[in-house]
Order: sequence, then C-alpha cells, then structure tokens
Amino acid sequence: MFRGNHPTRIDEKGRLKMPADFKRRIDEVYGPMFYITSKDGERAEIYPLKEWEAVEAKLATLGSMNTAKKKFLDATNYYGQMTEMDSQGRLLLPQVLREAAGLTDEVVVLGSQTFLEVANRPKFTAKLAEPMTEAEQAVLAELGI
Repeated sequence: MFRGNHPTRIDEKGRLKMPADFKRRIDEVYGPMFYITSKDGERAEIYPLKEWEAVEAKLATLGSMNTAKKKFLDATNYYGQMTEMDSQGRLLLPQVLREAAGLTDEVVVLGSQTFLEVANRPKFTAKLAEPMTEAEQAVLAELGI
C-alpha cells in the first residue's frame, strides 16, 4: 500500500528519483518494471507492472466496443510508457506526459494505494485550496469517513 506525500524534483533529463519510503515498498513487493500513464494529462500515474496488469485484466472483461474502455485506453496509451527503474532508483517519465502535466521541476509524489501519482507541486497545492463539494463529502460520509 502506497500512502503519503514526498515532495521532490524531476531532473533535467525527465527522471524522477523514487522517494526512499516508496522505493523500499517497491523493492520488497514489486520489482523494477512499471507502466507510467495518466487518465487526463494532469498527473502521472506510476503503476508497478503487477498492479497495471490487474487493471488490464478488469478491462479485458469489457467488450471491445465499450466506449468507456475505449476512452480510458486512448488516454492511458497516449500518455503511457513501460519503463524500468534504474540502479539509482530513477524512472524516466514519458515526455508527452511531462509536457502535458508540467512535470519539469518541483513535484509531489503521492501514494494512491496501489500506485503513485506525480503532480506539479505549485498546481497541486493551488488545487488543495479548493474545498470539497457537498457531493464529495456525502460519498465519504456514506463510507463512515
């Protein structure tokens, strides 16, 4: 399970040095292969390959003409790229995704249970200032959170 926030930087070659807490979990459970993508071009989503394959297995249950599946695959394939963590714990983020999401300098790496999200730090902190809507609060209240 990935949780928490680790501010860091993207280097000039577009590589993310995996924060130590997340790298420890990756080494223990997943290994060096990843699928990096985005559903909307706003944030990078870093899936250990095992977790991405679980997403693909769920998608495989939908018919090929399913429009939600098609839109999801269009976005995740456009932004997506397989990558391997190097010996120094760095991942190269896809260029098209770095450009779309503004992942060029200060970023936050957020744990999202089975994957990691990488967001432009100034944009992310500005978005945090937006309050939760009543509908969002209601969904959490139904879960007792």
